[in-house]
Amino acid sequence: MITAFLLRSLDRKIIVAIAILLALAILIPASNLLTSPDSVLHVPTYVMSLFGKYLTYALLALALDLVWGFCGILSLGHGAFFALGGYAMGMYLMRQIGARGSYGNPILPDFMVFLNYKALPWFWYGFDHFWFAALMVLLVPGLLAYVFGWFAFRSRVNGVYLSIITQAMTYALLLAFFRNDMGFGGNNGLTDFKDILGYNIQADGTRAALFALTAIILAFALLLSSAIVRSKFGKVLVGVRDAESRTRFLGYRVEHVKLFTFVVSAMMAGVAGALYVPQVGIINPGEFAPANSIEVVIWTAVGGRATLIGPIIGAILVNGGKTIFTGLFPEVWLFTLGGLFVAVTLFLPRGVVGTIAHYGTSGRWGRKVSADAEAGKTDNEVQAAE
Repeated sequence: MITAFLLRSLDRKIIVAIAILLALAILIPASNLLTSPDSVLHVPTYVMSLFGKYLTYALLALALDLVWGFCGILSLGHGAFFALGGYAMGMYLMRQIGARGSYGNPILPDFMVFLNYKALPWFWYGFDHFWFAALMVLLVPGLLAYVFGWFAFRSRVNGVYLSIITQAMTYALLLAFFRNDMGFGGNNGLTDFKDILGYNIQADGTRAALFALTAIILAFALLLSSAIVRSKFGKVLVGVRDAESRTRFLGYRVEHVKLFTFVVSAMMAGVAGALYVPQVGIINPGEFAPANSIEVVIWTAVGGRATLIGPIIGAILVNGGKTIFTGLFPEVWLFTLGGLFVAVTLFLPRGVVGTIAHYGTSGRWGRKVSADAEAGKTDNEVQAAE
């Protein structure tokens, strides 16, 4: 039943995108491990890890697109779910260090020894097991999203007010995690990781496996998101976005629709954070910064919201540009990012992918779009007709 549900979500664009991601999961690790460093086909480990980081950002942007693009919830706090998933994985990685830390304590992480902790805090129990950490990667962001969404959606908080309180949430967590007495490393965060599942986290093979896992999970998340938005539930989801009052009048429990989507999106963001931490090697409170959540909105807008594939492309393009421009012109990157968002808002409101899809002018598909536009059909009516 689950397999049939997922397979019904496949269309040509989704199939191509998943195929590309699965191909990358094989080809890039293979080119890193099986080719000589002098070969033109060799992908250096640092480049592979950099692209792995981009894919985690793509997963985060896809999570935001699910709630913003298809449900109309502009969340400015998805960086909080990303960071919580990252901290859950970071706590597992810290427990794996054991007596190899600077202070040689087999139980307490180095920062706890430095801060004169006498015993391991209760909320660190269980993180010496990978299965427990993986469960927390899903449960902690999901539980926060559930509690937050339950109060917000039942109170019918919408629009800019909802965006503001999501940003307030992530800012409150930023301030909390900066405190040394919270037990999460304070402003230094968690770092100096050694192993994951018994494998050296710095080894090329481990890095290759992490990249492949990230690409595979992103492909599965894309498949799952497509299954959700193309199902009957997805039609209700779009109805909530475009005409919430009318959808409520028809008898649908709008707050339940929003809550389910928000929780699923938060879990996806948490998984993205968990994949990010072992590839980057650190997690600190800076990941809660409101500016990070705003950047996710920019990635989604640039790629094209409500397209699924667009946010993935947008995250890779913007972060690739960030890597290049911060190296060449570090002092102008923030101005470039702000200008990019303004330009997209004014000239490409549908984003790159959305604009290409909407204004296609060649072949039968292009003629159909023009005919639909002349008939005054909306994008949702066109999608429903197809």
